[in-house]
Amino acid sequence: MCRHLAYLGPPVPLGSLLFDPPYGLLRQSWAPRDMRGGGTINADGFGVGWYPGGGDPVRYRRAQPMWSDTTLPELAAVTSTGAVLAAVRSATVGMPLHETAAAPFAEGRWLFSHNGVVRGWPDSLVPLAEGLPVRDLLTLEVPTDSALLWALVRHRLRGGAALDEAVADTVAAVAAAAPGSRLNLLLTDGTTVVASVAGHALSVRRGPGSVLLASEPFDDHPDWQPVPDGRLVVATTAGLDIREPTTA
Repeated sequence: MCRHLAYLGPPVPLGSLLFDPPYGLLRQSWAPRDMRGGGTINADGFGVGWYPGGGDPVRYRRAQPMWSDTTLPELAAVTSTGAVLAAVRSATVGMPLHETAAAPFAEGRWLFSHNGVVRGWPDSLVPLAEGLPVRDLLTLEVPTDSALLWALVRHRLRGGAALDEAVADTVAAVAAAAPGSRLNLLLTDGTTVVASVAGHALSVRRGPGSVLLASEPFDDHPDWQPVPDGRLVVATTAGLDIREPTTA
């Protein structure tokens, strides 16, 4: 299992989300507090995506453990942004270890992350993959369950689906094709974050004009709110909607 987080709000230094909190993503890379899905650490890569100046997102991804990277702390100390999606990776056995396998995946203004595993991979998703354009399959960044999940979500987005529809419909289709999968997704366009909770934890924390979503709370602040399993979260700086997912 991986760990991920998303933030929307007033611009803050990346370091205040990744490195400064006592249980931030840096600590979660080597001492996560909740690895119910298997594994012990998240040392198989990491990635950060943020939106500079309101434009399309920029990504920094590596295949190494976050704690061994010497560039990110310096970058995070001098980079501020109002929208972030970041993740640390614990690779499923047999999946490739490469920076292209690290979230966030991206296209245009969209950033995407998956915390979990697809059961029966890859055979279980063959029927769903057959519904994608051949070009999308030929140009997958990496042959992993997360990359294919992103292709499924992206295909819906390209077809005009709203962020929440794209996530809910993908989770429903994959859960039916691969029962028992852990499908904790994060998707953002820099103004809205959508998250699914399916087989692992998610917590949300609201602040003045801001919202944080994280696999694990990165501190002991009392405002963290656990999200029940099976819910869909739609968050903006103006509001938070936690609901039962509906599908087309």
